[in-house]
Amino acid sequence: MISFSVMAVVFGVVFLAELPDKTALAGLVLGTRYRGLYVFVGVAAAFAVHVALAVAAGSVLTLLPGRLLSVITGVLFIGGAAVLLLKKVDGEEEVRRPKDQSFWRVSAAGFMVILIAEFGDLTQIMTANLAARYGNPLSVGIGAVLALWAVAGLGIVGGKALMKRVPLGLITKIAAALMLALGGWSLYEAVAG
Repeated sequence: MISFSVMAVVFGVVFLAELPDKTALAGLVLGTRYRGLYVFVGVAAAFAVHVALAVAAGSVLTLLPGRLLSVITGVLFIGGAAVLLLKKVDGEEEVRRPKDQSFWRVSAAGFMVILIAEFGDLTQIMTANLAARYGNPLSVGIGAVLALWAVAGLGIVGGKALMKRVPLGLITKIAAALMLALGGWSLYEAVAG
């Protein structure tokens, strides 16, 4: 059964965590050099693959005993918050311009850039944690993929304007605070039983 509250929480956490990520910047670069719709199709497909893998991993974690699962997700959320607070945001990455500007070539380029860059990424790990925490893989998957698609769309269409108006440091701090809160709550649940 789909839970809109779980979808909303997942959307918010993943959206904020992905904004300062290098893959959002890669989408921005690709979107400024190639036809936006073609880039978005490839990027969206890659994010869908990553969310499916993360939700599957998170679903496996739900087989663990409740307290152990709460400790693991709590520690991972707190670790993710630390990563967000300690990492430096990279500048634009160099992206090689393909000679062929066809739909398939540009979409494949967007797909491969995101597919490779996102393996083991913070938002993929976070999505697995959220799937384990809520035990609702469909709601988590929908919330995560919509958040990633929204960030990709923003990066492709209006990333430069967004970055000028909202400081990246503020976005990172909000995402880290949300992850710390989720991590603290998970650890509290483990202790309180």
